[in-house]
Amino acid sequence: MSDTAIVTDSCSCIPPDILRSLNITWIPYYIHRGDEILRDLVSIDARTFYDWLPTAQELPKTASPGPGDYLSTYQELAAQGKQNILSIHMTSHGSGAFQAARAAASMAKELLPKVRIEVVDTLNVAMCTGWIAIEAARAAIQRISFDTIKDAVRRMVPRVEMLQTADTLRYLYMGGRIGRATNLVGTLLNIKPLIGMKEGIIEALGKARSRTRVYERMIELILEGVHPGNRLKVAFMHASAVQEAQRLKDMLESRIELSESFICEFSPALGVHCGPGTAGICYLRGLD
Repeated sequence: MSDTAIVTDSCSCIPPDILRSLNITWIPYYIHRGDEILRDLVSIDARTFYDWLPTAQELPKTASPGPGDYLSTYQELAAQGKQNILSIHMTSHGSGAFQAARAAASMAKELLPKVRIEVVDTLNVAMCTGWIAIEAARAAIQRISFDTIKDAVRRMVPRVEMLQTADTLRYLYMGGRIGRATNLVGTLLNIKPLIGMKEGIIEALGKARSRTRVYERMIELILEGVHPGNRLKVAFMHASAVQEAQRLKDMLESRIELSESFICEFSPALGVHCGPGTAGICYLRGLD
């Protein structure tokens, strides 16, 4: 077995079968729903959550795992014989996970002096973070050196992109995660917003009068940034909208051959902010 462990959290949205096959350790976010404290994908599953969310009078609050959650995970991995830990998390501009993991890594220096821990801010969300964790885990399985994996991860951060649309930005706005896309909040119901992320902050990329047109624009943006021979790995994301993710997948794959692709769902902790019906793409451009 590799002496390097890859750690992430539930907001990376990595499909369960991939988590298991690559031995990626993940930690659940917290969802505060009234007096309930739920653990993302542990005490609440996506289907149940998305069926309930449109009926909510007030949005639940989400919280990243705390330093103690990360520290206990690092200690467990050290007890398993891991000498290197790469902890990979969503944008520090939208969550406290990166800071919490760094605090845990700092505490671990005294408690686990023989274990090297590196914490990475991916400046992105969902399967953009997930792709980086997946590729790092694949490298670890191949027993590639820890320093080489770290360098590859740093080079991947600017090569992941997120594009998504929804019927409304109400959830992002109510949850305080709207970033630079505030100008789209007043969008009429028959206008579909297109958002992305730049330097870890959500930004508006445009709008269209139908999902088909906004999907076409997503594909245009992807193709504009893909060089000949550039390998593309794509996760088609959705929040209780698997048919929309499949439609988006069919549209893109009719235009370009993908190196790897699959459909996956936003975890409830992210779904609080994007809302049911959201569909989008998280992709990784291959290293030149």
